[in-house]
Amino acid sequence: MVDEEAATVVRRIFAMCAAGTGPMRIAKELQKEQILCPAAYVYQKYGTTHTGLNLDAPYHWSGDTIRVMLENEVYLGNTINMRYSTKSYKDKRRIEHPREECLVFENTHPALVTQEIWDIVQRVRQNKRRRNNFDEQDKYSGLLVCADCGNTLVLHRSHGRDPARYHFSCYTYKRKGSDACTSHYIRECILDDVVLEDLRRVTAMAREHTREFAEYIGSKQSAEIQREIRRLERELTAMRKRSAELDAIFKKLYEDRVLNHISVEQFQMLSDSYAGERASLDAGIPEKESSIQRLKDTVSNTDRFIAKAKQYTDITELTPELLRLFIQKIVVHEKSEKYSKHAEQTVEIHYTDIGFIGETGREEKPRQEISA
Repeated sequence: MVDEEAATVVRRIFAMCAAGTGPMRIAKELQKEQILCPAAYVYQKYGTTHTGLNLDAPYHWSGDTIRVMLENEVYLGNTINMRYSTKSYKDKRRIEHPREECLVFENTHPALVTQEIWDIVQRVRQNKRRRNNFDEQDKYSGLLVCADCGNTLVLHRSHGRDPARYHFSCYTYKRKGSDACTSHYIRECILDDVVLEDLRRVTAMAREHTREFAEYIGSKQSAEIQREIRRLERELTAMRKRSAELDAIFKKLYEDRVLNHISVEQFQMLSDSYAGERASLDAGIPEKESSIQRLKDTVSNTDRFIAKAKQYTDITELTPELLRLFIQKIVVHEKSEKYSKHAEQTVEIHYTDIGFIGETGREEKPRQEISA
């Protein structure tokens, strides 16, 4: 049964994270507003004690508490069993298993957050956040990517607090200099105009020409994704073949040792050399299978993007929630002429569920804007 009072706090925590607020800042905000922490709330309402209960600090929220909540699928309506185990009855230390090794039962109870918000939060949590000296949140945090080195772009705010001078530059360039990468300088106000205009364009296409839009995305995804799936499947086949070969090798080694064809030292040396390769394959094969399945699932996500586009019909400004709802990443290229105020600069906007969309539906022509 849903406790609506507690559910309101949970939804707010997920909404704050989706907007780009980190766990520590969320914890501080809840503590400042004197909202009871989970252990204190349960004790006050139901009289149930918890190992983390501290009645002297009922409003103490920690960043770790927020992090655990943001990763807990119970708020999504799922139940996960076999998540922890111990090595033996003597060693009681808990071992956490990856999700793939757990028993996952979906939709076992009412969800407190939507799948949409959950996905946004998990994407936000994948990106490390960088602290700044201003009490403001960078709405693009984790979304901007350097086209050359693949690292993130970071925001620089002027000490005069003039928003027109706020700009992004490559993190690699900032840390290692021009020998490692170039600046990829772009002003925030220019980027806002580019992203807002393109977001309006693409969502309008999805709303007003739904059938044509779906057909174009379907054909585009089919070509790109099928190529990638075929590549990964070739690699997976080779990995499985090698795994079978190692099974035969281990069997032959064991037989040779039993028949004294090789010494104990030789057996140990050979088995150790193959054991590392086998461990790598055992870990890599499930990862490769998951990657293939994720790509296959991507093809069917066009309808989800269209549904979001129909929901947001009047986009007037960019918010952190809106950016993470629609956009997966933004790739910023270097200017065609470095240090020029009027040179063209390519900005590729990759949308969640559908990828990159060209200027007129042609992916070969990325969007270009003048950065002044």
